[in-house]
Amino acid sequence: MRILIIEDEPDLLRSLAMALRDEGYAVDTAENGENGLFSAESVAYDAILLDVMLPKLDGWGVLQRLRNSRKTPVLMLTARDTSRDRVRGLDTGADDYLVKPFDLPELLARLRALIRRTSGQATTRIEIGEVALDTAARSATRANANIELTAREYVLLEYLMLHRGQVVTRTALYEHLFDEDDSTLSNLLDVHVSNLRKKLGHEFITTRRGHGYCIEG
Repeated sequence: MRILIIEDEPDLLRSLAMALRDEGYAVDTAENGENGLFSAESVAYDAILLDVMLPKLDGWGVLQRLRNSRKTPVLMLTARDTSRDRVRGLDTGADDYLVKPFDLPELLARLRALIRRTSGQATTRIEIGEVALDTAARSATRANANIELTAREYVLLEYLMLHRGQVVTRTALYEHLFDEDDSTLSNLLDVHVSNLRKKLGHEFITTRRGHGYCIEG
């Protein structure tokens, strides 16, 4: 999953990006509202973390303009803990609202919930055949046996399972799983798919030549 963080506090921006990358997310960052809006309108992110108090264009302005073209789920971050601010954020189009300072586990849980709801997944458990994914614990089993996955293998599997029955193009996978610092000219995607097949069974992920990959639902 690819996440955009729009935050002008350098330390918080750096720590959030690091924490999300440790969880296997692809992360892009922006330090002001104008750059953040440009990125948000240019890339199909799975979610956006948006600070309210930003230079050049504040979070309200970013959100209002973004909603003219994108339905990307947005989690607003703010130090302003008043009912009026929360109502304004939600009415402007935010999907969730988190007050600073916040606990990282709560932010990660809210982010997972946003992505899950956007994909039409009501629960934290996804089952396809013998394979089950727990999106809260970020763990996978096959025939009730635990499967050890790297963070990147997990997010690849999660994305394909959330889009079960659909052919997901290689381009879409690169856009959602790799950030702007990753090299799309590498064979990273092929390596991760190959590793997943070894762990889940070769037939679990189908290759549609010239199109992409699919997990049949």
